[in-house]
Amino acid sequence: MGKYRRLTHVVYKCDYHIVFTPKYRFRILTGEIAAAMEQDIRQVCSWKEVEIEEMSVQTDHVHMVVSIPPRLSVSDFMGVLKGKTAIRIFKSHPNLKKKPYWGNHFWARGYFVNTVGINEEMIRRYVKFQEEEERKMEQDRSEFTLF
Repeated sequence: MGKYRRLTHVVYKCDYHIVFTPKYRFRILTGEIAAAMEQDIRQVCSWKEVEIEEMSVQTDHVHMVVSIPPRLSVSDFMGVLKGKTAIRIFKSHPNLKKKPYWGNHFWARGYFVNTVGINEEMIRRYVKFQEEEERKMEQDRSEFTLF
């Protein structure tokens, strides 16, 4: 199994594959803008204690595999990430505020998210095995009672 992370009262492995795009999927994440975006994403993730396992800034979308602490929902994280990076990119590149990005919206409204980890079939087998083992233990206990 991969590495687990710890907080005060929890050990976790909450990994997510996230993909999000600029508004209208414009091919704008190139050169200086892509470098600034990657740096801003890393800074927001550090601030929110989200560990980036993999990241790729493409011309028209961003792929990330991140480990998000259980106290932070994926939607809250994405709201902060997209909001902060949009504000920063508009401040450093005011020419992007022109016509294509009406209303100061840099990112498209939605995003794709998928959990990463043990596959479903493996979990099903584990749960089934645990259930069988527990039944066996109960049966063994009942055989050794005095009354």
